[in-house]
Amino acid sequence: MREVTAVVAGWEAAVEAQIRSAQERGEFDNLPGAGKPIPGRGLPYDESWWIKTFLERERIPGDLLLPTPLQLRRRVERLPDEVRDLPTEESVRAVVSALNREILEFLRTPSGPRVVVRPVNAEETVRRWRAERERAASEGIAAAATGTSPALIRAERRRWRLPWRRR
Repeated sequence: MREVTAVVAGWEAAVEAQIRSAQERGEFDNLPGAGKPIPGRGLPYDESWWIKTFLERERIPGDLLLPTPLQLRRRVERLPDEVRDLPTEESVRAVVSALNREILEFLRTPSGPRVVVRPVNAEETVRRWRAERERAASEGIAAAATGTSPALIRAERRRWRLPWRRR
């Protein structure tokens, strides 16, 4: 037992000597964050502080941490926004087809929580895309007459149409 204590004490002494010599050389001077409080201190303890700071620092979307079925559900929910500005019906169908391939691949070998994920109806998506384009065109004509931005009109309509969704 004394031998282990002596080894640990010798190791600690070597580490302290390296720290002291680095301080004397000035290697700890002007470090980023010097003189600033440690992030997160004074707030209630959060067990996942490290992953939150990593995601924020690396600018990684939090959706990537979700299990596959929840990621797919979120993509299905965001599909109308994703296809809204596509130029052609073929491009809308291509996006829907790619998403449906991912959904079917997941359904063949499901993993993660049991969440219902169904393929997207391409015809319904194209119908909504056409209706949105026609509405945008008519809003553009109305906006030109009133001087209001079509994007502002769409944002107001979307906000009132889906009040429970956060964006």
